[in-house]
Amino acid sequence: MEKKKRILVVSQHYYPENFRITDLCEGFVQDGFEVDVLCGLPNYPHGEWFEGYSQNGPMRETHGGVEIFRTREIRRKNNTSLRIFLNYVSYPFTAVFRLFSLRRRHYDAVFCYETSPVLMLFPAIVCAALRRIPLTCYVLDLWPENLYSVLPIQNKFLRAVAKSVSHWHYRRCDQLVAMSDALGEKLRTISPRSTVHVIPQYCEDFYAEDVTDAALCARFSDKFCVLFAGNISPAQNLDLLVECAVRLRDAGRNDIHFIIVGDGMSRVSLEERVEKEGVSSLFSFEGQKPAADIPCYTGFAGALFAALNASDDLGLTVPAKITSYLAAGKPCLVSMDGEPARVIREASCGLVSPAGDVQALYENLLKLADASPEQRQTMGENARRCYRENFSRSMLLKKMEALF
Repeated sequence: MEKKKRILVVSQHYYPENFRITDLCEGFVQDGFEVDVLCGLPNYPHGEWFEGYSQNGPMRETHGGVEIFRTREIRRKNNTSLRIFLNYVSYPFTAVFRLFSLRRRHYDAVFCYETSPVLMLFPAIVCAALRRIPLTCYVLDLWPENLYSVLPIQNKFLRAVAKSVSHWHYRRCDQLVAMSDALGEKLRTISPRSTVHVIPQYCEDFYAEDVTDAALCARFSDKFCVLFAGNISPAQNLDLLVECAVRLRDAGRNDIHFIIVGDGMSRVSLEERVEKEGVSSLFSFEGQKPAADIPCYTGFAGALFAALNASDDLGLTVPAKITSYLAAGKPCLVSMDGEPARVIREASCGLVSPAGDVQALYENLLKLADASPEQRQTMGENARRCYRENFSRSMLLKKMEALF
């Protein structure tokens, strides 16, 4: 009987934090791999320890057949720039020392699920080098470009340092996984010695379930609801919705309502701006919800909203939010450039405006709200077809497993 391959997955964020890496690892286990995860203690996005956790652990758990090894980190408390920076640098530092406790465990490969920051790659690099095993990195946030979307650093010296550090990490990988051809080309330029694969990010199957929540439907039955679900951060540019809401108020359009499901470092400032502009009646902030509850909201939504700041580099990939929106089978209202805009246009599953263009977004919002139910249904059907053909879990999971 062939021995199962064991993979060490390095990711600062893992269950119970809401990141797709949890489902990915459990998929590996279901398909016959043994998986260990080296991660931090859960405190994202609020910056507070999740219930049942503290700075002292628990430091080892099992969930979904995955062995979880945690390391200490400085939590993101209050989500200030200083606390986020300390959180970024503390995880890779302590994770390197945590590797010592794993010295008796055999691994065939190391896999890093690289969201922000790129520094989380460092313990994966150390492990792969010491054990002389291959290192694969799934690049979800390209650095330093993603850093600039949150912190608009203009100092040339600091930008040069960030670029040098980021590229050093990528060049230490045997394989790099990109979510699009455009990002793949960028990574080949950054790290010409690495093998680059293009595998889009899938979403969990439950996003494609048709769910009707009677209580939610009753709350918003008289409105055309535009839903945003996910992390509320500067990169998501949700201020666009506030500006659209001001235009709606001035035009006397009280039939359109924005529902925000999620949390993040920009939630408080967003709520404050909504109140300041006098458009609170057009918004409902539902807070953080379990991912499995999102279909309860997409089920009655008239459109699903996503935006990114104007940036060539941020438009290199199709965000996970877009794939889950496609699976939901509802029209997409998107303010983005690059790959996500191309996917929506080619699939004819929504309306796209250039990143940051408030007037174009507002006009598209009115077009969707005033469209016939049949037109919106066709867009939704096109969305789900695009998901099944390009972003289904089973197909993309097999491609990931082939890397090992």
